[in-house]
Amino acid sequence: MAKIEDVARHAGVAPSTVSYVLSGKRSITERTRQRVLRSIEVLGYQPHAGARALASNRSNVVALVVPLRTGIHVPVIMRFATSVVIAAREHDHDVLLLTQNEGVGGLRRVAGTSLVDAIIVMDVELRDERVPVLRELRLPSVLIGFPADADGLTCIDLDFTAAGAACVDHLAELGHRRVALIGSPPEVYARGTGFATRTTAGFTDAAARHGVAASVHPCEATSAAAHRVVSELLREHPDLTGVVVHNEPLIGPVLAAFREAGRSVPDDLSVVAICPDELAEHAMPALTSVSIPAEEVGRQAVGLLMAKLAGDPVPDATLIDARLTVRDSTRSR
Repeated sequence: MAKIEDVARHAGVAPSTVSYVLSGKRSITERTRQRVLRSIEVLGYQPHAGARALASNRSNVVALVVPLRTGIHVPVIMRFATSVVIAAREHDHDVLLLTQNEGVGGLRRVAGTSLVDAIIVMDVELRDERVPVLRELRLPSVLIGFPADADGLTCIDLDFTAAGAACVDHLAELGHRRVALIGSPPEVYARGTGFATRTTAGFTDAAARHGVAASVHPCEATSAAAHRVVSELLREHPDLTGVVVHNEPLIGPVLAAFREAGRSVPDDLSVVAICPDELAEHAMPALTSVSIPAEEVGRQAVGLLMAKLAGDPVPDATLIDARLTVRDSTRSR
């Protein structure tokens, strides 16, 4: 690995001159500066992070706020986080992961230091108390999710309203007249979490548009809770033929509960999920689903943030299209 002395020798300058080029602390002639930069490129020299920070007046670190609260399915959340980390590294940035539920205090603490250049916030609520603070901070920010009032913010997410609607559209086109949504845990709705609320809105609006009877059932992410909800559904709605599951840990338990109740998927009951493709593909049977594109959302969120850091204009709102893939779990009535 090349050292600063190697760069200096290759460029025909003193090591201190290389340091000044990297830090910008002293004026160096443009001809010498370009010679040093060419030697850095030829030798593949990687400046120390501190030197890069001095040269750019930046830390090259992005804060990713991921509050791991109750009702949140950690494996899916970490798909988003991993995507952000990978994309940030492609832009020569590291990621400071904030996992404690510090809320407003955490944002102010990080913003009050020189640790990070920008912030990405996840698990956004409709009336998120962090939003006014983000508007006040000088640091660029991107939200993965949409608050009710997104004015002046940069937000990106899957179009969950369209996702909920797409599931009902598919079932209605197949002739289903009674459908149910088995949704997120109750506390997720109680917090006003955007993705859950918007999925429900899309689901119910589409059902009304098609004249389909519909009901919504928040459900804890446990096998026992899944069996209780399935039992209640079949008892209260014996004409039920279509189910949408938007609660990743419940996919297996819900399918098992219907099997135990004597309902075959898709012969007796069609099931659609909103989940990562990998989960849908490995279910038995493989589930018709709307994909949660964690990798795409994370990559685009970082791209938006890098553009803001560069002073380039970015759209206020970016909605990823809801894409439904038909598999083995749905059929015509």
